[in-house]
Amino acid sequence: MALVPYVENSLPILSKFYNASAQFRFCNHEINIAQDWKKLGVAAVVWDAAVVMCMYLELGRVELKGKTAIELGAGTGLVGIVAALLGAKVTITDRQPALDSLSTNVKSNLPPGISELATVSELSWGENLDRFPAGGFDIVLGADIVYLENTFIPLLKTMQHLCSDTTTVLLSCKIRYERDNTFLNILKEHFSVEEVYYDEARDIHIFKASKLPKKVDL
Repeated sequence: MALVPYVENSLPILSKFYNASAQFRFCNHEINIAQDWKKLGVAAVVWDAAVVMCMYLELGRVELKGKTAIELGAGTGLVGIVAALLGAKVTITDRQPALDSLSTNVKSNLPPGISELATVSELSWGENLDRFPAGGFDIVLGADIVYLENTFIPLLKTMQHLCSDTTTVLLSCKIRYERDNTFLNILKEHFSVEEVYYDEARDIHIFKASKLPKKVDL
């Protein structure tokens, strides 16, 4: 589901989404992301939350080298690509319709020697989670994945499955609606959550979360 309709003469601020590609430089690599708004909508363009997440990862505040990571709702794959460039063994996931475009971006932007660190895989939140190891990831990444209320519970279920007690979750998002805060409040019932970064120019927040210890009955 697209957040905004495709209109050729729409607002100038949206024009970047209609470009066939978007260029970035992270980790001393030129990254060229193919975009196709008409075909896949939100899954095929680079959102500001992904760019800010990459900036944050590049700052080195979370150790990625040698870690196992998974990106949820990867879309174009920019965040997963940067995570791999920083040394993580990363599983880059999205729903089936986005996988061809996602795979193309990942393969075309990771050089030999690094490409084997990244795997593209289908993941629809809350479904077939046994395909992924329970608590099997050091880092869970998500950029602009909190915006549809009917996905909140499946997303939470997915995060709970993927996370161990030592997993770090990083969520990058713009708080557009009250329902976005609703998700954060739901998340806080199961995870310790803190804001660790804010990009004022883009109005993007990054939240860090970790599983709360299980309550022990006395």
